[in-house]
Amino acid sequence: MLVYPVGVDLSTSALRVLARELASRRLEMGTRWRRLTAGRQALLVLAHLRCGHTYAQLAVGFGVGTTTAYRYINEAIELLAALAPTLAEAMRTAATKAFVILDGTLLPIDRIAADRLFFSGKHKKHGMNVQVITDPRGRLLWASPVLPGAVHDIRAARTHGIIDALEEAGVECWADKGYRGAGGTIRLPYWGAGTHSPQVSRPSTARTRRSAHLSSRPWPPSRPGASCANCDAPPPASPTSSKPSSPCTWPAQTEVGKGSMS
Repeated sequence: MLVYPVGVDLSTSALRVLARELASRRLEMGTRWRRLTAGRQALLVLAHLRCGHTYAQLAVGFGVGTTTAYRYINEAIELLAALAPTLAEAMRTAATKAFVILDGTLLPIDRIAADRLFFSGKHKKHGMNVQVITDPRGRLLWASPVLPGAVHDIRAARTHGIIDALEEAGVECWADKGYRGAGGTIRLPYWGAGTHSPQVSRPSTARTRRSAHLSSRPWPPSRPGASCANCDAPPPASPTSSKPSSPCTWPAQTEVGKGSMS
């Protein structure tokens, strides 16, 4: 098997933080010796989480066994999960922000076609639904536990209690149209494709077209004796009639009508 160096698009601070936590964990457990140092184990874990390399590939690249790579990765994942903030802690942090952003993401997984519960109709593949809350700059504040990929975003938000937590904390939240009808403090910038939120009233398209059509029609004057805009020139002859058309005589007919009544 060929081995070559690759790059991981992560900062060195992430590597230092994970290595420090792994070293503290080894001191608590009383571990005397391991094949990889805490820094190398952290690099192995980040390569797996970021690039998705398999256990066999990582084992060959770092010179350890496949079982050892599996054990190193699970140990680091449990450690990172314990460091993750709870939803209540995230709400206290979110209360200091102008607003937060709520969105869902799909983590791809390997499943067969029979596992319909994990199949996302939106993304057309199997995965796990994760709800994410970020600050206005997109920095992560909280990530939810996973749910099957077939679960809709608004259902996942209600299952995790995100909507109620945001409302209790009084935090304004912006989300996409997948959270339509969520209520609480969640705001939707777009109601649909090319339209605004229902809070912004817009005239009906059909009504606007009808008003424009009626405004372009040459209506007769509103009172007797007023001049008609089409009286100077006779209207065009009808294509089905052989008789020449006469000019507009609406004011004269109105005067005759007034004389007969008097």
